[in-house]
Amino acid sequence: MLFMVIESFKNRDAGAVGKRFKLSGRMLPEGVAYQASWVDSTGMRCFQIMEARDPELLKTWTSRWDDLIDFEIVPVESSAEFWAKVQLD
Repeated sequence: MLFMVIESFKNRDAGAVGKRFKLSGRMLPEGVAYQASWVDSTGMRCFQIMEARDPELLKTWTSRWDDLIDFEIVPVESSAEFWAKVQLD
């Protein structure tokens, strides 16, 4: 399953997030895979596509960062997958 993860850096402190990432990496549990990411132009939010076989595994990952980041996690699928399922009249 794919997920759009929207990270909002607490206290607008991207530096703290960057330091931990440089020191420890993404700290992903087994079963979660990073796909791609983008940071907004203000440097206060990060948008990531993550893949996980079980959505509960994302909780393990976010718990390692939740002192620095607020998370919004949205299940997503590709446009092609979505439109292949939609019945258009």
